[in-house]
Amino acid sequence: MEATDLAYTSASDLALKIRQRELSPVEVVEATIARIERRNPSLNALIYLGFEDARRAARKAEDAVMQGEALGALHGVPSALKDLFDFKPGWPTTFGGVRALKDNIAQFYCPFAERIEKAGAILIGKTNAPVMGLRGVCDNYLFGASRNPFDTRLNTGGSSGGSAAAVADGLLPIAEGTDAGGSIRIPSAWCGVYGYKASFGRVPVVIRPNAFAGDLPFVFEGPITRSVLDAALAMSVLDGYDPRDPHSLDEKVDYVAATRRSIRGMRIAYSPNLDVFPVEPRIAAAVADAVRLFELAGAAVEEVKLGIKIPQRELSDVWSRLMMPLNLGVFAAMKAYGIDLLRDHRDDFPPEYLNWIEVGQKMTLDDLTRDQWVRSEIYDAVQAVFAKYDLLLTPTVAGMPVKNRDDGNTLGPAEINGEEVDPLIGWCLTYPFNFTGHPAASVPAGMVEGLPVGMQIVGRRYADADVFAASAAFEQMRPWAETYRICAERGL
Repeated sequence: MEATDLAYTSASDLALKIRQRELSPVEVVEATIARIERRNPSLNALIYLGFEDARRAARKAEDAVMQGEALGALHGVPSALKDLFDFKPGWPTTFGGVRALKDNIAQFYCPFAERIEKAGAILIGKTNAPVMGLRGVCDNYLFGASRNPFDTRLNTGGSSGGSAAAVADGLLPIAEGTDAGGSIRIPSAWCGVYGYKASFGRVPVVIRPNAFAGDLPFVFEGPITRSVLDAALAMSVLDGYDPRDPHSLDEKVDYVAATRRSIRGMRIAYSPNLDVFPVEPRIAAAVADAVRLFELAGAAVEEVKLGIKIPQRELSDVWSRLMMPLNLGVFAAMKAYGIDLLRDHRDDFPPEYLNWIEVGQKMTLDDLTRDQWVRSEIYDAVQAVFAKYDLLLTPTVAGMPVKNRDDGNTLGPAEINGEEVDPLIGWCLTYPFNFTGHPAASVPAGMVEGLPVGMQIVGRRYADADVFAASAAFEQMRPWAETYRICAERGL
């Protein structure tokens, strides 16, 4: 089986063909490895290749098929982990390219790896991410930048940039994303794929030594795929209660059934800028055009103001400060194990990151309380929208992909429409929904000058099925699979 034959086959089709013995897990994994070996050097999407582990898992998966054993929903389907707070025993974890951690080997599973393997998926390797995930682009000093498969001069977005690039380029049908400020949705927008961040608590996040660290702001694991159905299939195995996560919800959602639901009669709010974000005109135009399709599907769409008065520059600073307890907790845990990263390996961290660490070290409880007040204002504004509407549509990000730098420290745009924005996260309309915990997806809305534009679909708290229904309806009206021809035909 040639690698190109399976490159853009969906996860759901692969799983079905394997179940029906039309494909073997071994040939699927070998084709995947061949394509990664040929194409990944042009992308720097995967930074650890666990091929021998994958081959062993594929042989075991094939034996299970031939012996008529019960098969999981993703049996034999290749996938990948992100190299951030994401673990598989025996595999390295560098927390986003921290040079001092290049030989750091995980001893336990994160929930994504644990659950996706339990469903039969085969992990191929780990994908690139920025240091500690604290930016909306993908670059670091150890591995360098990930390159956008639509134009390899440009960045993928972050922090799950390697995952989004691998999926868009046909290396994998499903890859892991994690999201504390948009890290699933941002690279999905720039790489033209579908990224889903569930309601807080749907997908367990296991953090130690502080089990409660995932709520400041809300932190998520989730799938990045090329289709809504594949994301629904992934979510069907990722969600559900985990006793190790104090926020974990004890319920399941039928995501696949939701993709077949009509959205006729839904009330949809559309905010072109969340009141306070500057958005590039070409992105604004593409998203406004995409929004109109929901009316054709029978939904009622209305442009709204949320009533947000806090300037976007202040909001992004609040997000960065709220991220500091989690980040400082990582350093404290490392220090307890004998690795003082900030003292002995300070040069492994970009200056922008160190600036926020220094801010965090000086924060008081009063500072944290006031930031939570701001967060609460955003929560109330979003909840007020959902008192009247079922969904909220926005651009995913405000700027187009930036050019990669060669120094390991690519930054996002520093201004949009002449207005200053924080180049780490300030151009992303994603992080407000990490303040609030609402489910949100980035769906490919269209193309501008050969590059994808993302539209964000946000649902009411715990109404994940509504987001999947709207995403699937949009995909049916404006399918985006053909756009991957740009990636597939790219010269290597």
